[in-house]
Amino acid sequence: MDDPLIVVALLLVAACATAAVAVRDPERQALVLAVLGTTLAVLFTVLQAPDVGLSQLAVGSALTPLLLLLSVRKVRRRERKQGERKESERKPGKRKQGERKEGKVR
Repeated sequence: MDDPLIVVALLLVAACATAAVAVRDPERQALVLAVLGTTLAVLFTVLQAPDVGLSQLAVGSALTPLLLLLSVRKVRRRERKQGERKESERKPGKRKQGERKEGKVR
């Protein structure tokens, strides 16, 4: 009686896992990973393991994608800062608004 429900849950998990691998953008991967965690929680609940399902819902659907999104955000900020530094080093004559030229004051 529960066999069709288990098959549907397994197919959903397989589809979400394939989507998580196929997506290239890290932000979208984190969102697909959250959906995958939710489908796994449903699968565990269907397999009569609600405690594992709740744990998967908390960790796999919420915390892991959140940590991935925060990590991607921090790496992109760091890359942006380094890019700005390199750009300012390449163009010594150009100053940002509000910066003063160092040296003698006339």
